[in-house]
Amino acid sequence: MKTYAVIGLGKFGFHIAKGLAEQGMDIIAIDNDPHKIQVISEYIEDAIILDSTDIKALQEAGVVGLDTVIISIGDSSDLSILTLMALKELENKTIIAKAITLTHGEILARLGAFKVIYPERESAKKLVENLVGNVVIDQVDFSSTIKIAKFSVTQSLIGKQVKDIEAMFENEIHLIACKTRDNWTFDVEKTYKIRENDMLAFIGKKAFIEKLRNLTKSEN
Repeated sequence: MKTYAVIGLGKFGFHIAKGLAEQGMDIIAIDNDPHKIQVISEYIEDAIILDSTDIKALQEAGVVGLDTVIISIGDSSDLSILTLMALKELENKTIIAKAITLTHGEILARLGAFKVIYPERESAKKLVENLVGNVVIDQVDFSSTIKIAKFSVTQSLIGKQVKDIEAMFENEIHLIACKTRDNWTFDVEKTYKIRENDMLAFIGKKAFIEKLRNLTKSEN
């Protein structure tokens, strides 16, 4: 049977570890927080408190040459990068890493992560896929601080590249979907130039999404 390790037991890591355990997989769950280890221990026997940047500690925990390791450290890009480097040295095969920012994700990819994931963005993408067909719903609170909004482009945005619009709002918003003609695209290049009649869907901090919405409203 394949053995998996999940490092970092916040909401995302906890549900990954629990879900794998419920599927009967052999799991090693790791975190440096005793409380999180106590909670996951209800579902996973092999739950360990340790510093995931410590190669010797990982080795002693059996995180060596595993089929799949998932790094779900959500509060420190430095810790996840150091953890990835330690896991690579211990010859773990497939390492999937959660990224906090795009830059963090690019670093993880360059250091050899098999796959980099952005949980909030992926969840938002699925939510947008459900919303885009409904012209009545044009915004939704994704969390207490994050909002998704979709709207038709206005004159000030036409001809601008996606990266330029994001920069206008301090890169606190990100385009997650663009409708051209009758088709929605979810993997839009940062260099894409916005066209007349496009419809855009952004995710970002509420204050910046509201600034963007106010800008578009003022032109209507």
